[in-house]
Amino acid sequence: MTLQYIAKNNPRVIVIQKLYGQYFNKEENLTFPKHRYKKFIKDVVNGTIERDEVINDEISNHLNPDLDLKKIDKVFKIIIKSAIFELLYKPKTSSKIIINEYLRASNFFIQDEQTKYLNALLDKISKKIRNSNG
Repeated sequence: MTLQYIAKNNPRVIVIQKLYGQYFNKEENLTFPKHRYKKFIKDVVNGTIERDEVINDEISNHLNPDLDLKKIDKVFKIIIKSAIFELLYKPKTSSKIIINEYLRASNFFIQDEQTKYLNALLDKISKKIRNSNG
């Protein structure tokens, strides 16, 4: 299996790509190609965009002073935001699965050192979100 095949079939890689494209071109119409996880991809992308304020509040409530949103790499920010969306709005998916899937997807976008930092941040926020919401 090629790396491209793996990336193309990982729904969270597609989520990150769609959100990244939207970040730079808000006017662009979002389209979702045929994919076996199309509904999931659409839910996460649209939900992350629609609930941006709520997600930013979660970040400032739980990840200060660990994270300065203004200074952080855009891809890194998108990964964190989409993971937080899932932690908040996809309660049937375990935190562990969400974190592992985003870490796996992040390998296509960020360096190993950043992945370790991402793991620590997602672990921290998942405990705070999931413990406070149920």
